[in-house]
Amino acid sequence: MKLYDYSKSSASYRVRIALNLKGLNYQSQAVSLLDGDQRGDNYLALNPTGLVPTLVDNGQVLTQSLAIIEYLEEVYPSPSLLPADHAARAKCRAIALDIACDIHPLNNLRVLKHLTGSMGHSEEEKLDWYLYWLKAGLTAVEKKVESTQTDFCCDDIPTLADICLVPQLFNARRFSLDLTPYPTLKEIEQRCQELPAFEHAHPDNV
Repeated sequence: MKLYDYSKSSASYRVRIALNLKGLNYQSQAVSLLDGDQRGDNYLALNPTGLVPTLVDNGQVLTQSLAIIEYLEEVYPSPSLLPADHAARAKCRAIALDIACDIHPLNNLRVLKHLTGSMGHSEEEKLDWYLYWLKAGLTAVEKKVESTQTDFCCDDIPTLADICLVPQLFNARRFSLDLTPYPTLKEIEQRCQELPAFEHAHPDNV
């Protein structure tokens, strides 16, 4: 199993957490987004989107972090990354999509580069853009989990929702977002960070 990875990529970070939670061994191949490795011919032949991560498992080339995690859940089902209850599973997937589809794409590196490049926006305007969408998204997720009776977003063990949450909060801190308005998310993040699977996946540890 080989993971084409960039340490600070939220999407790559998600997959590292999932692999660690499932106890799967993998080889990591760094793809530097800052150096443009993702635009090289060899990588584009593997993943035409030019995005990370890409996971190769038993000859199968897999892309898109949530699709990769769903694959891992189906092929390596224990421990599960989804709650047992059907409604809880739907809630879990919804929170994951809130983050991976409604927050992350608007704050992705290539989007931010386009704002200050082709569109000519200033660094200050870029930051305003980043923080606006981040605050809107995290406010909604906080409301979804603030009344939870579980230790993590949707269960008493980490699930797909937590796998998406922790990398997003890591990025929020990189851009100096005040996380005070999101106390439940911070508590869940703290519980996650105490687990080796999350600790070993942290960008500072890969």
